[in-house]
Formats: sequence, structure tokens, C-alpha cells
Amino acid sequence: MHTLQHKHSKIKADEAEVLLKKFNISTLQLPKIRKDDPALPPDAKIGDLIKIERKTEIGKVIYYRVVIPD
Repeated sequence: MHTLQHKHSKIKADEAEVLLKKFNISTLQLPKIRKDDPALPPDAKIGDLIKIERKTEIGKVIYYRVVIPD
């Protein structure tokens, strides 16, 4: 991983379920990330939820994406 690249990590199924319930959304409503994106962990599969941690001036900000086909 490049030093300027944000940390991407795969979320476990039970964590994903809690997250989706918390925000009352489905995976279809999340932003997408393509399977061929080089930032994805090697074990990411289509339909997985990815947690992206970005460090900003105000602290760490977390985003979520769902993996879609290439």
C-alpha cells in the first residue's frame, strides 16, 4: 500500500449487518467500489462492504463502499 493511500479493510458479515441496520439502509444505497480497484484488500469479493479510513485535519473520517464487478 502506498503511504498516501487510505486504509481499506473488509468488514465481517455480522459487522456489516449491524452497520446497515444502524443507518437503516441496504447495500444498494451505499457508494460503490470496483473489484479491480488496487486499493481493495486481496480477499475482497463482490458484495463485500469495505471500510475506508481517511485521516483529515479534523481527525479520522470513515466511509463505506460495496464491492461491485469490474
